[in-house]
Amino acid sequence: MKIIIAPDSFKESLTAIEVSQAIEEGMKSVFPTAKYVKIPMADGGEGTVYSLVNATGGKVIPKVVTGPLGEPVESFFGILGDGKTAVIEMAAASGLGQVPNEKRNPLLTTTYGVGELIIEALNYGVEKIIIGLGGSATNDAGAGMLQALGVSFLTDEGTEIGFGGGELGKIRTIDMSGLDRRLASVSFEVACDVDTPLVGSKGASAIFGPQKGATPDMVQVLDGNLAHFANCVQKTLGKDIRNLPGSGAAGGLGGGIIAFLPAELKSGVDIVIEATGLSDHMADADLVITGEGKIDNQTICGKTPIGVAKAAKKYNLPVIAIAGHLGSDSYVVKEHGIDALLSIVPGVVSLENALENAREYVERCAENIGTSISVGMGLKLEGNYKVSRMVLK
Repeated sequence: MKIIIAPDSFKESLTAIEVSQAIEEGMKSVFPTAKYVKIPMADGGEGTVYSLVNATGGKVIPKVVTGPLGEPVESFFGILGDGKTAVIEMAAASGLGQVPNEKRNPLLTTTYGVGELIIEALNYGVEKIIIGLGGSATNDAGAGMLQALGVSFLTDEGTEIGFGGGELGKIRTIDMSGLDRRLASVSFEVACDVDTPLVGSKGASAIFGPQKGATPDMVQVLDGNLAHFANCVQKTLGKDIRNLPGSGAAGGLGGGIIAFLPAELKSGVDIVIEATGLSDHMADADLVITGEGKIDNQTICGKTPIGVAKAAKKYNLPVIAIAGHLGSDSYVVKEHGIDALLSIVPGVVSLENALENAREYVERCAENIGTSISVGMGLKLEGNYKVSRMVLK
């Protein structure tokens, strides 16, 4: 029996590698001789750099950059095995996990550090840059990143706007004369984990602003400022990014990149699936186990479990997904290739308890999956008293 283990990270508790290891340990307690292939996944958010670097034999480069609150933070980016491709997680420079709960305020947070990572990648002479957009603490449409790259967003007084989504409404003029010239010769792949538009009731501010600390009143301000940013972009560059799918990813960073840089928006999980060779490993597999921290109706919008499930269904493989939290609308994922859906949490527990004991809960859940499969293998079939063998395909 060959089992593919391909989960995303569980935010603020376990990396994708740690989730993979815990699943394997739990399954091994039931099927110790099975073949396990662990392929930690990502969809553009946390873990994207390590997934791609590990898959290609590349290296991770540490770098101190400007964090989401404007203070220095330790960050990193990757150079893939070909030496010509860099991969950047915006979350490594401007991620939600870098901002304490009491300081989360998307009116103030910036993507400036993402631009600094791009500059450092250019210094390595790369020809292509992959940018993962998940896990942001920001809602500035990438204005901070673009400022780091040399773009000026000027007020009526001709002064540069400050950091944060709260400043976008002050833009009157966009000056691109200082944009780093090297960018014109580099291609960008933008790894999106959502297809959210920039503005509106389903846009960046409304959907993701609250988890970044935005109150309802702040959401209105942020959405209006993103709309103003889009208007300025259309006036200056002739590009309409307001309703472009994925433009609202990472607080509008997707829109900022596609407007100002030679970039293409792509499914983040598809980029990772291709780089890791996941489909090749599935060709002779029997079962796929995937998962992420929370599964709900947003999961079908380009998240890891659905990407993995689609790849598995090309080989008619059964797919089991696990999560720390299952939303009341999580059942929709069963219409997109996931056959079984399980929560790792054993009962009613606090968030702190769930995060602290996540590894144990994942391992225990995987053991229960293995036990259920084992029981199914031993069921009598239509009066035949011979023990059935496992036929998963």
